[in-house]
Amino acid sequence: MTAAVYVAAAFAEIAGCFAFWAVFRLQASPLWLAAGVLSLIVFAWLLTLVDVEAAGRAYAAYGGVYVAASLVWLWTIEGVRPDRWDLTGSAICVAGAAVVLFGPRG
Repeated sequence: MTAAVYVAAAFAEIAGCFAFWAVFRLQASPLWLAAGVLSLIVFAWLLTLVDVEAAGRAYAAYGGVYVAASLVWLWTIEGVRPDRWDLTGSAICVAGAAVVLFGPRG
């Protein structure tokens, strides 16, 4: 369930931030901001569902998933294919997230 929550949170955050990008960089209607704020609220709520003992650890692990999801967004929504450096960096981030989330604790 943790992975699904992180993926949903990532796309909610990216969609929320993209709404602001669309308004301020692409001259989209300011009505996009309402959807963006709602999406960011959903993102924050989703992160509270992760079963870890500390918020900071949940956020740190989430970071790797966010990077990977951003590249999926880049390709599927913006039509820009990630290059090998994007993919390598993302793999490093996801590996780091796994260490943070699943590393043995004493």
